[in-house]
Amino acid sequence: MSRTTISALVAAAAVAASVVSALPAGASGQATATAAATTTVTLKNIKFNPRKVTINRGGTVRWVWRDGSIAHNVTGPGVKTKTFSKGSVSHRFTRKGTFRYRCTIHPGMTGTVVVR
Repeated sequence: MSRTTISALVAAAAVAASVVSALPAGASGQATATAAATTTVTLKNIKFNPRKVTINRGGTVRWVWRDGSIAHNVTGPGVKTKTFSKGSVSHRFTRKGTFRYRCTIHPGMTGTVVVR
């Protein structure tokens, strides 16, 4: 291979690398395969919003308290938070299945995480 050909290949590789780095997160095939998503559930109006989420195995659910001074907790398989009125808690789900959770203070305040 000539020096000109090698220089052209190096330049092409640099351009390709800059294009990939400019893509939004998850746009390249490799980033999608290795990145685990985070899904947010908001605690507001004495409800989990959304009430049901579906995620891929290895994904994370983040619960965010947005109900003023009303205190809540999240209690279910593998998740048991303290009771508080502001902040957030995250949990990574490593097994497939359907996981139901609730706030032990407010009857009927329930949610579900489906892990594929």
